[in-house]
Amino acid sequence: MFLRRRRSRYAVRFTNLRLLDKVAPHQPAWRRHVPAGLFLAMLALLTVGFARPTDEVRVPRERAVVMVAVDVSLSMTATDVSPDRLAAAKEAARGFVDGLPETFSVGLVGFAGSASVAVAPVTDRAVLDAGIERLEEGGTGRQGTAIGEAIYAALDAAAGVDPTDPPPARVVVLSDGSNTAGRDPGEAAAAAMAAGVPVDTIAFGTATGRIGGPDGGQAVPVDGETLRAVAEQAAGRYHEAGSADELRAVYDDINTTVGYTTQVQDVSARFIGIALVLAALAAIASMVWFARLP
Repeated sequence: MFLRRRRSRYAVRFTNLRLLDKVAPHQPAWRRHVPAGLFLAMLALLTVGFARPTDEVRVPRERAVVMVAVDVSLSMTATDVSPDRLAAAKEAARGFVDGLPETFSVGLVGFAGSASVAVAPVTDRAVLDAGIERLEEGGTGRQGTAIGEAIYAALDAAAGVDPTDPPPARVVVLSDGSNTAGRDPGEAAAAAMAAGVPVDTIAFGTATGRIGGPDGGQAVPVDGETLRAVAEQAAGRYHEAGSADELRAVYDDINTTVGYTTQVQDVSARFIGIALVLAALAAIASMVWFARLP
């Protein structure tokens, strides 16, 4: 008798199982946990956000001095890069200068056996473009490559922009060979390091470059060892480019480094913003899956 009474407690009220399925349809179990999971994730992100976390953030520089030094020695007339090394270098330099922030002062140095400032640092890009176009006319002496002198000239020009409140500066040196004239590039790199001015270097050209007459002329293969050593010593970066497209890519890469600085900033807004999105998703999921309309 006891077992009969106990069994009756579990009797099914709806003997028609198809009707029962319509009245109480099966709900996927995972849906019940989604809003709760979103809510817990929201709480976790809000907790992190209220802790005021920080992170390194790239922010645009407001002002800076960039000195571009271009090798105009005789070897830069080699045609292993179309139409020749110097023409390709000038075109890429124009694109680099035009891509820098308008508030940056940019100067130009031409060097071969000696170095000279072709354009003192200015913000007028038209003046820079004209100076780049005149590079092949510079009176620096076509024989020899004075990388050290180019760096010294760039440092002097950058230091004269605002002696009372000097802006951050950077030097970019493009050449196709090792140093053959003037002061030692290592000493120049040390001077740049002491002044807090990074020096980026670009070795431009290929191993098959030649200059001279129809009899084959003289081989002028690119030699980047000196440039690599300078960049490593002066906290800069060394690049190699064997074509005009590669040179433009190098300048684009340098542009992103020169135009921005890294600062530690409060990033709590990131976490709070994501938490608000999760809260909205949790509310929407609850209304769509579990709301009961009258």
